[in-house]
Amino acid sequence: MIAELLRNSNYTVVFTGAGMSTESGLPDFRSKNTGLWENVDPTLIASVDSMNRDVERFFQFYRERVLGVKDCLPHKGHELLVEWEKAGLVDSIITQNVDGFHYRAGSKNVMELHGTLQTVHCQQCGLEFSSEKYETNHFYCTCGGKLRPSVVLFGEGLPEEPFMKAIEESEKADLFIVLGSSLTVTPANQFPLLAKDHGAKLVIVNLEPTEFDSYADLVINDRKIGDLLIEINEKLM
Repeated sequence: MIAELLRNSNYTVVFTGAGMSTESGLPDFRSKNTGLWENVDPTLIASVDSMNRDVERFFQFYRERVLGVKDCLPHKGHELLVEWEKAGLVDSIITQNVDGFHYRAGSKNVMELHGTLQTVHCQQCGLEFSSEKYETNHFYCTCGGKLRPSVVLFGEGLPEEPFMKAIEESEKADLFIVLGSSLTVTPANQFPLLAKDHGAKLVIVNLEPTEFDSYADLVINDRKIGDLLIEINEKLM
């Protein structure tokens, strides 16, 4: 059915969450026993306050995250989204993920709502660098300012440009596909409803049910995203 919806859609937007990344080997945030925040209070370490009050702990936490992303690669699902974009089947991707895998795989029109671990920038002067700085334990800019990952920290708002563009894309969509998001984080979880309110067909693919499933035209649970996208791609050929 998703293959048919893709064929018939004039403007398709894909929205990805942590479930898209876990299939590359990255931990998610909230899963019981394995989630990144299971044993760590994020407001105490991944926050503006932590960067200002406990900066060494902040640096080491994010260095581990940068190294973790470096050790993983985009999976077949990411690659298929690139192929579908080139074929005109997918028009844009809105992602909650900060691993940068959509860009690494080759997708072009991507809105990274929560930023990216692929770069760091100076909190003081704004100069941007590759995250290799963290890999090599370089945490300060030449101006003396702290280098921080280019992600949204607790205590910060979403970056305006990708957020506003995500609103525009959601309103244009006539097919909106959620891949691997529990849809619990606001305001990002409002985009599927925005698309639905503007007439889009809504598809939600997630291992577990979400609170928004009742709004969806199609819900798929208990399926790995990579396997499902391969199956869809075979039907598109």
